[in-house]
Order: sequence, then C-alpha cells, then structure tokens
Amino acid sequence: MRLSFEFFPPKTDEQRRQLEATVERLKPRAPEYVSCTFGAGGSTLSYTFETVQRLRDAHGLDAAPHVSCVGGSRAEIAALLAQYREAGIRRLVALRGDLPSGMASLGEFRYAADLVRFIRAEHGDWFHVEVGCYPEIHPQAESAEADVRAFVDKVRAGADGAITQYFFNADAYFRFVDEVRRLGCAVPVVPGIMPISNYAQLKRFSDICGAEIPRWIAKRCQGLGDDAQAIREFGADVVAALVRRLRDGGVESFHFYTLNRARATEAVLERLD
Repeated sequence: MRLSFEFFPPKTDEQRRQLEATVERLKPRAPEYVSCTFGAGGSTLSYTFETVQRLRDAHGLDAAPHVSCVGGSRAEIAALLAQYREAGIRRLVALRGDLPSGMASLGEFRYAADLVRFIRAEHGDWFHVEVGCYPEIHPQAESAEADVRAFVDKVRAGADGAITQYFFNADAYFRFVDEVRRLGCAVPVVPGIMPISNYAQLKRFSDICGAEIPRWIAKRCQGLGDDAQAIREFGADVVAALVRRLRDGGVESFHFYTLNRARATEAVLERLD
C-alpha cells in the first residue's frame, strides 16, 4: 500500500511545533510523497515554500506544493513555477482553488486545465502534475457529466495523476473511475482519505466541499456527543473499513488529509496493519 500525506503550512511557532511532531510520527510510514497546501491568491505562499523546503531538507521527504491559479496572473504563476523548479522541486498539485472573500477576479486562468496546460507549455515534463477530482461531483459543477468532462480535460492538458476529494462511499469512487476510464483516461486516481476525529469540524468541511457524510455515520457521531475518544475510535473503524474496501477493489495508493495531526491517521493505519 503506497501512502502520501497532506499538510498545511504553519504560520505560528505552535503550529510549527505541531507539524514537526506530526511529520516525525508519520514519516516512518515511508510516504511516496507529501503535499503542502497554500491559500488562494498566494496568502500563505511564502509559508508553503518554506514548509516544502523544510519537509525536503530536514525530513528527507519528496514534497509537492499545491499551486492554485485563482486570482493569479500568468506572470505571477510563471515566477512561482520558476522558483519551484530552481529549488529542484519535481512534483506539483495543480488546482483551480476557491476565490477568497473580497477578491474580485478569478485571474487569468479560469480552470485548472488552463493551469496544467500552462505548466506543460512553460516546463515540459519537468514537473509531475497531480490534479484534483470529485467522485461525488464538484459542488459548483453544472452536472455529473460536466464534472467528468472537466476532469478529462485536465488529464488531456497534461496531468499525470489525480487525488480525489475525500469521500466515505466507496461506490462513488469506483463509479467515477469507471466513467473516466471509459473516456480513455488511464492516469492513476488516488483516493483522498479523511480520518474522522472531530465530527463538528468534519461536517463544516463537508458542507463547504460537497463531500457527503452518510446518514448512519452522522447519526452515530451525533449519538456519541462530546465523547471525543469514542468518536475517534468509531471514526478510525469506519475509515479503515473504507480503505479495506478500496484495497479489495484494486486500489494501491491512498492520500491522507492529516490536518497536521498524526493521531487520527495513525489510528486508521494501525487497524490496517
């Protein structure tokens, strides 16, 4: 089973200590790579670059920065790509990103496919480019068919692989992969896995990104109330069962959204061990 982990760039000393502790606990799992997010419009861009360098230099990890095109000009993104190439970074996660509150323009690239095409035009095959996809349909998509076509466009623009938004319904993932395979897309589609440790936080994230929390999971979590330990144990059982189902279906790689904490991810992996 191949693993990758997502982190976000810390902004405070406390967040840096938390990330360091998390990386130390998770890197013995020998991840294929780790990714690092950044705010749309470059709000945390410098933090992302510093974090990627730290993950590579201090921890020996292959670190992939997220690159979002929303709100950015061609010149700004070109400079960012050049900076990453000069630093020896070979892997990127190319995303459209969400328009931050108060930002008036999407920028010069409207879709992630435009960003992927730009990366290929500027740098050829230097970067291994991952893109995002939504097995349960992007919340802003006009239709399921339009969403699949948008993903295919990203692949044809030059994406090497994809990481899904998290989900708890394995059938949604398998159906999505079947649909894109029928359209000739053979790139790896790696499931994004969200460990469950805080139900209120999970519901908030899911409302924003359109990920469905099955009713039975929601009811069980609600029934556990403020018992954080019970929620973590239940969540680890649920997510481990999801990963097993995906593995049984032939999936070999998994991308964990860690939220810069190790315990929930470790709990899932321990059950899989």
